[in-house]
Amino acid sequence: MLIGIIGAPNKGKSSLFSALTLNEVKIANYPFTTIDPNKGVAYVTEECAEREIGIKCNARNSLCKNGIRYIPINVIDVAGLVEGANEGKGMGNQFLNDLINCDGFILVVDASGKTDSDGNFTDKNYSPAKDARIIVNEVVKWLGDIIIKHKKSYKGNSDAFYELIAGFGIPKDAANNVIESNSLSRKFDWSNEEAYKFAGTILKISKPIVIAANKCDVKNANIEKNINELKEEFGEANVFECSAAIELALRKAERQGIITYSGNSFDIVNSGISKEQNDALNMMKSFLDSKKSNVQKLINDLAFRILNNIVVYPVEDENKFTDHFGNVLPDAILINDGATAQDLAAKIHTELANRMLYAINARTKIKISKTYTLKDRDIIKIVSAAK
Repeated sequence: MLIGIIGAPNKGKSSLFSALTLNEVKIANYPFTTIDPNKGVAYVTEECAEREIGIKCNARNSLCKNGIRYIPINVIDVAGLVEGANEGKGMGNQFLNDLINCDGFILVVDASGKTDSDGNFTDKNYSPAKDARIIVNEVVKWLGDIIIKHKKSYKGNSDAFYELIAGFGIPKDAANNVIESNSLSRKFDWSNEEAYKFAGTILKISKPIVIAANKCDVKNANIEKNINELKEEFGEANVFECSAAIELALRKAERQGIITYSGNSFDIVNSGISKEQNDALNMMKSFLDSKKSNVQKLINDLAFRILNNIVVYPVEDENKFTDHFGNVLPDAILINDGATAQDLAAKIHTELANRMLYAINARTKIKISKTYTLKDRDIIKIVSAAK
């Protein structure tokens, strides 16, 4: 899974990226701090199945801390997009093209309204909802313009069209649903307006967006109004109030052994910190008490609720819940809800899927077919034919 962090310049994208990945990236208060895309690994979280089987896990492809499984996903942070980026303004299509393989986007906006669409500070309240609309429109135009540019190659040729959009990770079935729902011609002789309509609709389905309403720690009387506008535009469930700067500071403090941090609260465990550090932590605690962090919730919601994934644990010994090295629940695999046992086998290895005979539900010890529909937190053994 690849999640793209997008937004206008100077909205806190790099701070959010660093908070999610704890990578050191360039962070500054001026536009285009990021030139090359930053790539890293973040983690979605779910309660580990170890609690249900009553045996401590030996996580291998992921992490397990206090009974919570941290499952890695890939994250990319590209430079700020400005209005007209699809036409080359700012750093233009160079950055848009970095987003081709993303499964979904986190769109970062400045909920405090203190930066304009170009990332410059303003004394007036700049609407983050307007900012978000600009960015969404640029991504839609970017895809729409590619479709328009290649019209001659696919006009009247459905195979060529599906091949084009497959390069963006857009499934044929999803494209067909959009074509049908928008009454678009199967000859693909679309007008520019129809191409943009297709692009806008398919992106909502194949590359959904959640909003990180960032800088909620900045004192501004307009924050509540700005957030309400975002919720009206993008849906309450898709807008997450947060402070990337505070989240980053807390995660660094935890890594340094100063605090233990759960995502919405923390405890100071190092009594030797300075007065300045203690004051800063108290300020952050006040923010968490009033707003909560929402950074972990944001990425969890995108991966699980919106992109519709579940977690499954493959094992080799269904009685001990282990791999052949004796590791308990070694791997936690993210897979699309609705996937089958054979889909899980394919995730592990193509040959395993090709030679698969059946599977075993390790919880019940019952034999299940290749077409068994996986459920969240299933523990599955794949049985295949010998080579």
